[in-house]
Amino acid sequence: MPRAPIAKQSSLSAVDALINESAQAGAFDGDVQLPNAPEHHHLAIQVLHNLRYQHDWTDLKIHAHTPLAAGSRSKDASGSLRTDSVAPHALPRPMISGFPPRRIYIHPDEQIAHIKDGIKEKDLPREREWVLPTRIREKWSLKKFAEVFNEITVWPPEPEQEENGPPTPANTTIEGQNKWRILKRVLLATVDDDSTVVYYIVHDGIVKPRQN
Repeated sequence: MPRAPIAKQSSLSAVDALINESAQAGAFDGDVQLPNAPEHHHLAIQVLHNLRYQHDWTDLKIHAHTPLAAGSRSKDASGSLRTDSVAPHALPRPMISGFPPRRIYIHPDEQIAHIKDGIKEKDLPREREWVLPTRIREKWSLKKFAEVFNEITVWPPEPEQEENGPPTPANTTIEGQNKWRILKRVLLATVDDDSTVVYYIVHDGIVKPRQN
């Protein structure tokens, strides 16, 4: 009797297959051949899928290059608008941007203004956020955080809208629509050895404490 054909096994690891799937789905900001270390890209993919499937984030992108090269505009600590433009180069490590299901941070002055206007936090539009993937065994210093903040903008860049592509997520705020967002911030994603991910908000500078 003829033998049944043996199914061909994929030579890709599960992580590589996940990276290929995310690249084909448009998760990366450019070419699949990215400039950072492979383990950092694997980590970014892991955090991206945690955000998407465990925390309901949408419109997620992995950024391998600094957005400053595009001549993006941002505000400094005094609120003055400036244009940042540098030669294209890689970020210290891949970063993620996307929309959380609700606002993750509200400036204290904005909070007071909304209370006076009777606006509830759950009704505030979402904002695109930066996410910095890390592992719990890493040792982070102020210098390493500064290197990251120096290469990003206050607002993550919006992905280019493709023809017939998905629309901009509803109930969102884009750059320039929130006068209280003037400092850079990232959501620090810390991955434990058991794949548990914990998130912390880190600002580039001193911020006023929130009113409870």
